[in-house]
Amino acid sequence: MRPLRLHLDDFGSFREPVTVDFSDVDYFVLVGPTGAGKSTLIDAICFALYGTVPRWGKENVIAHALAPSAVAAKVALVFETGGRRYAVVRALKRDAKGKVHTAEARLEELVPSVPATATLDELMSAVARPVAEGAAVTAEVQRVTGLEYKFFTQCVVLPQGRFAEFLHAQPRERQDLLVQLLDAEVYERVRQRAVQEESGAAQAATLARERLARLTDADEAAEQAARTRLAALRTLDEQVRGDLDALRDSAEEIRHLAGEREAARRRVAALAALGMPAEVPTLAETVRAAAGEVRDHACDVESAEAEEQRAEDDLAALDDPDVLADRIRTLDEHERVVAELRGVQERADLTRAGLEPLAERARALEAALAEAEEAGERLRDAHAGAELARRLVVGQECPTCLRPVERLPHHPVSAGLRAAERHVKTCRKEAEQARNRRTEAETELRHLERTARDLTERATRTTRHLAAGLADPATGDPAAGLIDPVTGDPAAGLIEPATGDPAADPAERAVPDVTALPAGVDRDDLEGRLAAVRAAERRAAKLRQAARDARARLTTAHRRADELTRRTDRLWRDLESARDTVVPLGAPPLTRDDLHHAWTDLLTWRDTTAVQERAALSKGDERVAEAEHHARTLWSTVVGHLTEHGVDVPGTTAAPPTGATPDSARLGELVVAARARAQARLARVEENRATARELDERARTEEERARVAKELAQCLRADAFERWLCTEALDLLVTAASGTLRELSDGQYELALGARNEIEVIDHAEAGLRRNARTLSGGETFQAALALALALSDQVAGLSATAARSLDSLFLDEGFGSLDPATLDTVAATLERLAGGRERMVGVVTHVPALADRVPVRFEVRRDAKGSHLHRVMA
Repeated sequence: MRPLRLHLDDFGSFREPVTVDFSDVDYFVLVGPTGAGKSTLIDAICFALYGTVPRWGKENVIAHALAPSAVAAKVALVFETGGRRYAVVRALKRDAKGKVHTAEARLEELVPSVPATATLDELMSAVARPVAEGAAVTAEVQRVTGLEYKFFTQCVVLPQGRFAEFLHAQPRERQDLLVQLLDAEVYERVRQRAVQEESGAAQAATLARERLARLTDADEAAEQAARTRLAALRTLDEQVRGDLDALRDSAEEIRHLAGEREAARRRVAALAALGMPAEVPTLAETVRAAAGEVRDHACDVESAEAEEQRAEDDLAALDDPDVLADRIRTLDEHERVVAELRGVQERADLTRAGLEPLAERARALEAALAEAEEAGERLRDAHAGAELARRLVVGQECPTCLRPVERLPHHPVSAGLRAAERHVKTCRKEAEQARNRRTEAETELRHLERTARDLTERATRTTRHLAAGLADPATGDPAAGLIDPVTGDPAAGLIEPATGDPAADPAERAVPDVTALPAGVDRDDLEGRLAAVRAAERRAAKLRQAARDARARLTTAHRRADELTRRTDRLWRDLESARDTVVPLGAPPLTRDDLHHAWTDLLTWRDTTAVQERAALSKGDERVAEAEHHARTLWSTVVGHLTEHGVDVPGTTAAPPTGATPDSARLGELVVAARARAQARLARVEENRATARELDERARTEEERARVAKELAQCLRADAFERWLCTEALDLLVTAASGTLRELSDGQYELALGARNEIEVIDHAEAGLRRNARTLSGGETFQAALALALALSDQVAGLSATAARSLDSLFLDEGFGSLDPATLDTVAATLERLAGGRERMVGVVTHVPALADRVPVRFEVRRDAKGSHLHRVMA
């Protein structure tokens, strides 16, 4: 891991944003007064990567990152590792209760093509992909750098005093520390995995042995028996092939003979199928009878149609029935109207006769009303005068003459005024009633007269309608034929409408008589003529139905004759089809004169030919029986060979099937199947033997693997292997540190391991005296601790059991003030050589100006009331 940019904002003592550029730095120093914030920059790198700082104590403590007055802080680090570039950002926030929380944590992979000298914003904006967020950031940092937190704090960031403890530690404490540094617990996992491997291998070996024990037919004897059986079946296969060829030839002969026999059987069946239909002998007579029926029904149709025509002619000569019915209806209407007219006239005469008495009574009542009204008026005047006289006062003006009253007049009060008023009312009522009765009578008379006129007009119309068919041929007058039904005289003028005043005297009004009928209009005559027409219609309808029935019988006879013709044609075709089936047998030709004779000739030939064909069929049965006997003999021979060789022939009998003999092919299949089974058994035995060898080899292999795993587990026990591993690692570290310490001490000191793995110092100034490292002075102790620190930085990655880690950076936060100038010069030279290969960045935190002046890049840190500040100074 090599830093490129470090950005702090309100982190620790740095209250203002500050960015540190490491892109062109291989060796730098942080200088400044005590408490200025030098170590805070190293802490920021550690916090950005792992979210904690070693000097904070517990790994989950983050509150120290914020000053008491700060509410938020942010650290961002851009670094490269393994050829890739990453940016990690962590932000903190203080809540209302003063508790500090992680507000943001993210790890992103950056595009490496952006120059390392670009600005921080340019570097961090070139994101290739997000890698992790939140709590997963620390684990991803460990993965991409290959450095867990404890390795980073012991191999990359070396805090003050840490390796003096390693130098002075007891052997057991040093071993525990090396176990942590070297990640030696991985060997415990290896030991546990070896135990699992031993168990799995032992189980696999046991399973292989059990499967080997269950295998059968896996020895040499079984293989030899299988080979012998296969050879015998191969010999049987060759022998059976010849027998089956002979059996197939026999089957072919049987099929040929059976075919000839079947042909003879089909010929006999074809001859037997010939038979004359039952209707053929009587068909000719039936056809002749049907033709006679057609002729008879044709004569019946001709006679019926002649009768029908005569009836139609007679009907046409009679009157139109509709006209006669209409005249009868008109006559009924005329008689009804005349009767109603006579009743109306009688009522009108009665009303007219009572009209004058009503007028006389009305006039009398009017006169009595006038007299009563006059008498009543006089009584009212007298009564008014008496009332006025009663109110007069002598000396006052009279309201009538307007002169002073000199003397009061005497007017007696007349009696009967109320009776007179009642009499007037009675007379007025009676007069009114009389007027109303006269008015009603006049109204009724006018209504009766209007009704009489309407009835007269209707009677006139019916009379004219009846006379329309009786008009005088000479004059064309429809009234010329009218007669008075009473006198018998001509009544030509009676059809004129009535005229005159309806109130006039009946003797003065000329009322025509409309009851007269036209001459020649007789109800009995009309009804008789209509009855004759109806009778003629019924007779014509009956004859029409008879003609239809005759035509229907003729149609039926034609259909029967046609059906017999078609049946005769069909029977001829059936005869030809029947003959066609036996034409190959030499059937004689047909004569088309008579169907019955043609069938008789064909059946005579059939009887003669059938005798010959039945004889040929009997001969064919004998030849087929002989061929089948020969096939059965061959079949028994083949079955015997199969049985001798142990081949099961299921479902077979002494006699083979006939025809195509599919079972003969089945016999060959049985041999082939038996041979295939023998071949499969041999292959199975060989496979079992191969499986047995494989299982034995597998069991041996698994047993050897279990033995090796067991020995490895025993070797990796913690009480043995861990001690050996730490001893070897410590020996390498002490050897490497001795070389560095020899240079730092100008050849005076070296380091070595004592008998109990304690670190001892070899003092060459004292003739190689070995003494405990605790006897060194403070400056000498720092030199020895620094030598061990550099050795750890160089060697611990190679000694780690998990993976070789790339330590691209080293940060030393150690006190160099105890070194004398010569030693300090040696330390400076060692650090310069360590950073001179440009393979590792070296950072030093020191207060010693002599050391700081030799570092090419110096970051000066100062602190004031506003916090810590950083300034870069080039040497």
